[in-house]
Amino acid sequence: MSHISVTVFCGSSPGMSPDYLAAAHALGEGIARHGMKLVFGGGNVGLMGAVAGAARGAGGHVTGIIPDFLRAREIEFPGLSELIVTDSMHTRKRRMFARADAFVVLPGGLGTLDELMEILTWKQLERHAKPIILIDILGWATQVAALLDAVITAGFAKPSARDLFEIVADVPATLARLEAYSPSSAAGSSVETL
Repeated sequence: MSHISVTVFCGSSPGMSPDYLAAAHALGEGIARHGMKLVFGGGNVGLMGAVAGAARGAGGHVTGIIPDFLRAREIEFPGLSELIVTDSMHTRKRRMFARADAFVVLPGGLGTLDELMEILTWKQLERHAKPIILIDILGWATQVAALLDAVITAGFAKPSARDLFEIVADVPATLARLEAYSPSSAAGSSVETL
């Protein structure tokens, strides 16, 4: 069993297909059953709440990190192992980064894309070497990769930007990837340097 901490970025909405919620439940439960710790955005809504609820239901350690102004809007998740309230979205992202040995990204909207782009940028700038795994539920990750490919084609990023993240087909493959990961290789992970 792995004891790494996994920060999950995902939607505060459930999405249009039940496949999204099913993946969120499977990921949360799988993280807990593999002895990993879950770090998430702290809300009890959408895919975010589903991941946390499944992890808690399976006996996992779950840390929620939420900015104070979102506590009412996102309906703070009850009964967490740990709740950290921050003064801003930026501080929230820094705390989620600092707690992570690895990042997993499920489908989501603008907030999820914002979180993903920030950790990709930090990795490109060599501020960390932590894995960034996008789960390709209903082709969501493939579409994100197509956007990044267009940025590369237009000359705004180097082709090496495609190496900053991995696309994994489903939750079982993601859990296997996380189980095989050793955080000792995540050089340059000091949040103070961001």
